[in-house]
Amino acid sequence: MTTEPLSKVKWLAVALALLALGAGAGYWWAHRMKMSQPSAGSPTSPDMANPPGAAAGNGKLLYWYDPMIPNEHFDKPGKSSMGMQMVPKYADEGSGSGGVRVSSGVVQNLGIRLGKVEKASLRSGLHVVGSVVFDDRLAELVQARVEGYVTHLHVKAPLERVHRGQQLATILAPQWLEAQQEYLTLVDARSESAGVIRDAARQRLVVLGVPDAAIRAVETKHETNATTTLVAPIGGVVTELGVRDGAAFMAGATLFRINGLATVWVNAQIPESRVSVVPLGSTVEAHAIAWPDTTFKGRVIAFLPQVDPQTRTLSVRVALDNPDFRLSPGMWVALDFTAPASEPQLVVPSEAVIVTGERSAVIVAGEGGSFDVVNVTTGVEQDGRTPILSGLKEGQSIVLSGQFLIDSEASLTSTVTRLKTTAPSSVATPEGGQ
Repeated sequence: MTTEPLSKVKWLAVALALLALGAGAGYWWAHRMKMSQPSAGSPTSPDMANPPGAAAGNGKLLYWYDPMIPNEHFDKPGKSSMGMQMVPKYADEGSGSGGVRVSSGVVQNLGIRLGKVEKASLRSGLHVVGSVVFDDRLAELVQARVEGYVTHLHVKAPLERVHRGQQLATILAPQWLEAQQEYLTLVDARSESAGVIRDAARQRLVVLGVPDAAIRAVETKHETNATTTLVAPIGGVVTELGVRDGAAFMAGATLFRINGLATVWVNAQIPESRVSVVPLGSTVEAHAIAWPDTTFKGRVIAFLPQVDPQTRTLSVRVALDNPDFRLSPGMWVALDFTAPASEPQLVVPSEAVIVTGERSAVIVAGEGGSFDVVNVTTGVEQDGRTPILSGLKEGQSIVLSGQFLIDSEASLTSTVTRLKTTAPSSVATPEGGQ
């Protein structure tokens, strides 16, 4: 009974010993085979001697680099300072035309989109907001050329609307009364000498500013009035009221200022770079919040010769027709400037243009994955498209997105003019000393 359990323990111990001996022998053999082969990072490594791409005829291996850090060059494969696996760079990867070559796989993986240079007609236009003001060309002043007194004021509040010929004020002017009496004594004179004096007396009334209605009353009714009624010379709004009932006024004083409303001005600010889009005399359509269903027509009448140094905008003056006097000073209106369509010209999507501050450039895609940076002269952008004045030809393929990758590749080969100045980097050692 006791010998059978001891026999089982003995056989179990033997089995464990054999298992441990087999594991040790396997580890020794694997270690020996590993040591007999060169490491992947050594100069004699098959990966270094014949890296991917060398057999495909890409030329002499120059260095290893991380596409995310193109200015770091390594003489051995491994991982970069960012922990990314490096790729080889060969001597003849650049295109013979002075561009840079990117494989089709990289182009697809990074989402580089291409477009075409086209010819199109662009319609110049601009949308801005401006404020309504009075048209100063329609302003009229009612002034006193003599001293006098206001006996009755008919219009007693500023901004009151008046029509042409409406009574404004009744005044008493001693000089007017004296001149009328003098003219009345001569109005029926028939002699040649008296006629000359009569004409001089009438001219005096005109010079003193006596209203035409008062002069005709002397001629037809043969009587004078101690008071004279002043009437509105135009229809509009009384923007200035300089007298009150019973007030005296001096010669040259402004009694009333009336602004017409048949047309109004709109002053708007236009960016300095867009002034050429709005030629003088171009048509304008305006819309006001107060009258959403009404379109007001007008035209550009002046550019005020002063640029705001803070906003770099120029003031433009637009004259709008104001039917039924719907627009009032102080209102805001939206202005749509339109101009005739231009002649067909080369245009590209605006996203294709790289603006560095000193110049504008477009990356042109060639055959076989080659790319070139081309300097261009651009016009004014319209609706997401930019006119090209020089540098490109119709039908050329251009890069719309992913320009940063092309610029990165260009910095490695020095075959494309850099879009910005970068300092050269010396050959570095990959992370881990590989």
